[in-house]
Amino acid sequence: METSYLLVFLITFFIGGASQWYVTKTLRQYSSVPSCSGWSGVQAANAMMARYGIGQLPVHRGRENEDHFDPTTNSITLDPHAYGEDSVTSVATACHEVGHACQFAEGYTMMKVRALLVPAVNFTQRTWIILVLAGVFLGMTGLAWLGIAFYAVAVLFHVVTLPVEFDASRRGLAYMQETGALQGDLAGAQKVLRACALTYVAAALISVIELMYWIQYVRE
Repeated sequence: METSYLLVFLITFFIGGASQWYVTKTLRQYSSVPSCSGWSGVQAANAMMARYGIGQLPVHRGRENEDHFDPTTNSITLDPHAYGEDSVTSVATACHEVGHACQFAEGYTMMKVRALLVPAVNFTQRTWIILVLAGVFLGMTGLAWLGIAFYAVAVLFHVVTLPVEFDASRRGLAYMQETGALQGDLAGAQKVLRACALTYVAAALISVIELMYWIQYVRE
């Protein structure tokens, strides 16, 4: 177990580290590029919401690296830079989060599926490893496989997240393409959102690799 687990750890560590390095590098690069429109993130968010008629949802100023759409309150949170600065990164981030708001307003299917998985993931992610290890050490194979099934729920969540995030970026970029004031920011925004999408791809890939490892481990 030790050698194979070390190999899995190194592979997943490299994938996660490399993706995070690329994301940080790209966001920092375009955070220093002013938006052609001169809009801040909150201005871009409000303009996009108005264009698509989803209402003027609250846009909150969050903490550092806190960018998300919250379906429970139907609100958007942007980190201080994305909220108030007029950079390509700010505008791209804001339009992406409004993309999620548009998904919610339309009842986008994959967003609904992801929301349904959240309670299950919150439960299984705290218990799966205990079940797997207890099942192996106690010789209770059924218990170990139950732990594997629990972890598979988290893997499914990561996989389902991909189309949700890709579609939100597609919506944000489509709005920028349609809006003359933001067309000059489009190329940079594509790079920013592609970099951000890489983190979700990496998370999904890591979870699949780890699931395959634990399946093999229980089989042995």
